[in-house]
Amino acid sequence: MPFVKTISARVRTTHLLVRTAEEWDALSFELFRVYDGKDDELIEKLREPFLAAWRAVTRNLLAGTLESAGIKVSAPAHPWGVATLEWDVLRCEPLLCSVDEELPDALEEAAVYGGLRLQTFDEVMAAYEDCLVQLLRPNLDRHVASP
Repeated sequence: MPFVKTISARVRTTHLLVRTAEEWDALSFELFRVYDGKDDELIEKLREPFLAAWRAVTRNLLAGTLESAGIKVSAPAHPWGVATLEWDVLRCEPLLCSVDEELPDALEEAAVYGGLRLQTFDEVMAAYEDCLVQLLRPNLDRHVASP
């Protein structure tokens, strides 16, 4: 799926224009460290700028690219989501943390003490690509199958 690969490459490149992968990973590690230490004051101080940095890239720098591909970009629903991406009736949300799908309330469990594991830059980029594949594959398949 060259189309998905092209958009994924743009997502990655745009994030790397803002910070290196190592800088993104350092931000994640620092926030995880304060979560692990249960320092609520420092968590509040670091969490919002961390989320805002990731979300701003999508909202301010990638929205045009995604929308030109037919993907609507809106605010995330999950507390650790980057954005909600939508094409037709399909929706997905790249997350900044891992989610244990085995848990009954997996999305809520992702953001509590002991349950939070922030993803690396490469893992977040893989989540973006997974979302793009979910959104674009059914639509591309439908367009290819059309006479």
